[in-house]
Amino acid sequence: QVQFVESGGGLVLPGGSLRLSCAASGSGFSILVMGWYRQAPGESRDLVATITPGGYTNIADSVKGRFTISRDNARNTVYLQMNSLKPEDTAVYYCHIRTYALREYWAQGTQVTVSS
Repeated sequence: QVQFVESGGGLVLPGGSLRLSCAASGSGFSILVMGWYRQAPGESRDLVATITPGGYTNIADSVKGRFTISRDNARNTVYLQMNSLKPEDTAVYYCHIRTYALREYWAQGTQVTVSS
């Protein structure tokens, strides 16, 4: 029912930037909340940021001031602009959506590595 195209991960130096993109496609759904979560090896999957259709955001304290979440409702796409990256940001980043029917879906994840 829902397919994702998630992209933008990679290897960057500390202090660098990356922009993640996630586009959801399919039929029979309308997206309520879109967000990003991340998981490092041996760690739990933690919230990074979420955004509502009207643009209200929740941002994790660990990335506040460095990361920005945005969305294009017409294209069912969510973005995560990551600036001033730190080694602690290294993780697999997962796009997540919740529909108005209260179904939840996860993308496949994209690796972000911050290392010198």
